[in-house]
Amino acid sequence: VPEAQRCCCWAHIRRYWLRAIPKGHEKDYTHPAVQGFLYCNKLFEYERSYREKGLSPKQIYNRRLKDQKPVIEAFLSWLDQLHPESGDRLIKAINYSNGCRPFMMNYLKDGACSLSNNLSENSIRPLVVGRKNWLFCDTPAGADASMKIYSMIETAKANELDPLKYLSFLLEHRPGAEMSDEELEQFAPWSKLAQETCK
Repeated sequence: VPEAQRCCCWAHIRRYWLRAIPKGHEKDYTHPAVQGFLYCNKLFEYERSYREKGLSPKQIYNRRLKDQKPVIEAFLSWLDQLHPESGDRLIKAINYSNGCRPFMMNYLKDGACSLSNNLSENSIRPLVVGRKNWLFCDTPAGADASMKIYSMIETAKANELDPLKYLSFLLEHRPGAEMSDEELEQFAPWSKLAQETCK
């Protein structure tokens, strides 16, 4: 997707800092791992407050620039000053965070973007938990077909459609490659037709 921009997951960054905190040092605010964790946690606290206030994506966009951008800038400045000579987990947290630098602020560009990919991970968890069932996808073609069906189901859920109604809707209309982009767009889960038919 040419115009897509990669966003990093701050939950993963935070997890690296949490794992780097030595046992018994959870409240030692002088320890770099605790400090790194608190920087990340501050962003999640802001996100929680936006949800509780029921802010729109536009309001979230404005608040993030005001509240969160300075936190990320301070975090990056602080990160530049860390040069530990020991502590494998601390070094991993620093390296992981530095690897995410090019993508750290991309979620600030749109209030509808998420701070983490937890929603995506939670939506695919049932598929991962049911992996024994996937033994029956014993060919690449079978696995590909399953992937397409699960993608349609999860996309229907994300657009607040009844997945069974949406699959029935697709099977009834049988969209195909011979259709124009405009015709295919009618069958997208966010289309007016799909929304009216499959809620």
